[in-house]
Amino acid sequence: MKARLVLFGIGALGFAAVWFAGARKLDPMGSYHGAYGEILNAVSVPERHSTNVVSAVNFDYRGLDTLGEEFILYISVVAVAAILRKQKDEEEEDEDEAPTQLREAPDSDAVRLFGVGLVPVTVIFGLYMISHGSVSPGGGFQGGVVLATVPLVVYLCAGAKTYLRIAPPALAKGGEGLGAAGYALIGCLGVLAGKKFLENVVPLGTPGEAWSAGTITLLNLTVGVAVGTGFVELISSFVEELLRKAEK
Repeated sequence: MKARLVLFGIGALGFAAVWFAGARKLDPMGSYHGAYGEILNAVSVPERHSTNVVSAVNFDYRGLDTLGEEFILYISVVAVAAILRKQKDEEEEDEDEAPTQLREAPDSDAVRLFGVGLVPVTVIFGLYMISHGSVSPGGGFQGGVVLATVPLVVYLCAGAKTYLRIAPPALAKGGEGLGAAGYALIGCLGVLAGKKFLENVVPLGTPGEAWSAGTITLLNLTVGVAVGTGFVELISSFVEELLRKAEK
């Protein structure tokens, strides 16, 4: 143990020295010397009618990269579900293990009431972030994560079985697949119109309004669905594994 602490201390000191040496050479906060950002700030509103330049970059100027990122999440969730799936050779091991004790739901009425009140507020905020991703900070990724916390709040306030009732794994899997496929299908609209993949073919609308920026808003919606249901499915995989070990 002592040798491990010494080894850790040497590594930590080396890391700290390198970090502080690099941090001293950083530019002051807020400084920017690249041309790419300045160009995008100048052209995103007139070209894409998106007042959120980050969304214009994510879902238009480099929309193909975002498609890859979305499928990385999809594959990761599928991999976790596959790893946690019970295998035949686990049956004998499960018989030798002691049953896992489930976390009991809180007995406090105040905690339950707070959870019930938090659910609609979180849903509204998540939907707002997704639908206004082309106008203000936010978007499908951020709003999807916010929506995924809704069943998690229910789990914390009501237990694992209630969580699975309001967030069925089959529904989460279907939503994740629909969101991921929806992004690619929206990109195909440009191809069907004789243009490039993911090129906008939808009316852009008025800058500053929620339903503006053409396909950027639609892609935000599909990403919100994919990310939200993806995280719900991820949590469901662990909850199902916990229930399986507790009920064996």
